[in-house]
Amino acid sequence: MITLFNRRELITTFSMDAQAKFRSILSQNGIDYRIKTKSNSSVSYARGRTGTYGQNPGLACQYTIYVHRNDYEKAQYLISK
Repeated sequence: MITLFNRRELITTFSMDAQAKFRSILSQNGIDYRIKTKSNSSVSYARGRTGTYGQNPGLACQYTIYVHRNDYEKAQYLISK
């Protein structure tokens, strides 16, 4: 089980295809992972009038994949192949 105290950040990407590929590799090799998604296109007070005008749509979501710290080296090796 991955918790806040025993996890390690494996990779951060803005590409949906890349994060799907990494998740597939990890699950095929039996490595447990957690993914955190951060939306960069949410409306905030500062962007209230302009919305997302001028923002690159390819950078709309940020994906961070975490693995158990004991699996980190193996996971890093697998995604680098």
